[in-house]
Amino acid sequence: MSTLPAIDDPTAPPVLEGREVVVGVCGGIAAYKVADIVSKLVQRGAGVTVCMTAEAQRFITPLTFEALSGRPVRTGTFTLVESSDPQHISLTERADLMLVAPATNNIIAKVAHGLTDDLVSLMICAAACPVVFAPAMNNRMWAHPIAQENVQKLRGLGYRFIGPEDGWLACRNIGPGRLSDPARIVEEVTQMMTAPRPTSARPQN
Repeated sequence: MSTLPAIDDPTAPPVLEGREVVVGVCGGIAAYKVADIVSKLVQRGAGVTVCMTAEAQRFITPLTFEALSGRPVRTGTFTLVESSDPQHISLTERADLMLVAPATNNIIAKVAHGLTDDLVSLMICAAACPVVFAPAMNNRMWAHPIAQENVQKLRGLGYRFIGPEDGWLACRNIGPGRLSDPARIVEEVTQMMTAPRPTSARPQN
């Protein structure tokens, strides 16, 4: 059982103070839930920088994440934001972890095949920190053999996954593919960032 304080406890110490998280938001209906994840990470003391695909911006605006994180949101590969690094690769060099949520079938397939045609996929493939996917998609997409092959390939390369869970989906199906509860995602991300790391082992995704 976790010994971390409850996320909604206003008296809880900022257990992630000094930690940096990059959150990559992709184009799925579950993108609105990521606002809660960002808020909870900030409440735990983490510095959170959000990057978004163009598709993600159709579901939720960058302004929402700017308000919650208190930081500019990265939306374009070559758009300068307080940096001389137009691709924003250096963000993952300062980060303790990158969370991709909702991790769509599209982004998982891109990374599994080394495609970097948008900001989020580029940052994942160039990440200097562990990368965690929180998938969300139609249940048949998730169960498709190609999707499962891509997930297993990424797991084998050291990428981590949280979920998905069974439940009611936006397509009105019931099954696996639902984004994990924001509290669970925050809890697992917190555990990953606060767990002691072996000093001799090479950091992996």
